Amino acid sequence: MGKSKRNSGPKQDSNRAAKLAQREAERESLQAAPARPFQNVAAECDLVAMREFVPSATAPVVVDGRPVTLATVLPGAVAALVREEDGAARGFAGLQVQVHSPNVAADLSSALAWASIAQPGESLESAVPDGNTPALRDVLDPTEQLTITVHQDFNWWLPKNAEPAPDVAATVERANQAIMPSARLEGEGLVAAWWVDAGDKAHLRWVRPESEDDLMLALARLHAAGDLTLGEGSRYAGSFRTHGLLVPVFDLDSEMHPTEWAAPATKFGKKLAEALAVDAPLTSEQRRSRDGLRGRQVTLR
Repeated sequence: MGKSKRNSGPKQDSNRAAKLAQREAERESLQAAPARPFQNVAAECDLVAMREFVPSATAPVVVDGRPVTLATVLPGAVAALVREEDGAARGFAGLQVQVHSPNVAADLSSALAWASIAQPGESLESAVPDGNTPALRDVLDPTEQLTITVHQDFNWWLPKNAEPAPDVAATVERANQAIMPSARLEGEGLVAAWWVDAGDKAHLRWVRPESEDDLMLALARLHAAGDLTLGEGSRYAGSFRTHGLLVPVFDLDSEMHPTEWAAPATKFGKKLAEALAVDAPLTSEQRRSRDGLRGRQVTLR
């Protein structure tokens, strides 16, 4: 009898299997929540601030040759839209959205890519990143900080020289009434130091790029030395964790103009840098400060 040919079919295409495995790995990585989703771009701290707590701010970027406005939030909290400005298409991509995946950097990259090719009048309700979505560092210049414009209203939602429909005008007006005045402090070392007037008091929320553990140790050193302050009219309120970063928060005298806090914040930033450079173990007093500070820490996501 001849040999059975039951198992003599073609061998499995190992290249095809490898490609399928690679696609599955890419899909899983996109759906996973990175500890620090914006870590690979220089603007990480401001991206976190614009996504989490800045009310109204914009920054221009260029994606595949098209001007795109990166924004805190767009009308309806959509992921992206395109409109015509001065006879040319301009894209808009929002950070504060109604629907997002666990990988917010992939969402933003997908929205920016869409905004670079869509036609005026189109909008993207939610980003859907896939295996072809480029890394954010391949869409934004990973070496540059954002040039941010802080707005005290949402009038920039409306196209220039256009008469909005009554319902659109009403939406903008409602948003304007709810906005809290905000400012990004300018000065040496003050990247992502954001002031906001919450009514009865103002706050400084400073998104820091250091590892959470290193920053907590430095804050403990300052607290034990009585230096965890921006001076008169300020009080350290605690910190919150978001997107892998720690954000110290100070309560501030709301009667003072935000520019008045630039110098105190700069001075504090230098003290913090010195504390970060210390390599010695914490003293017993500093450990007590660390434990107390950790008790005033919350996690947003």
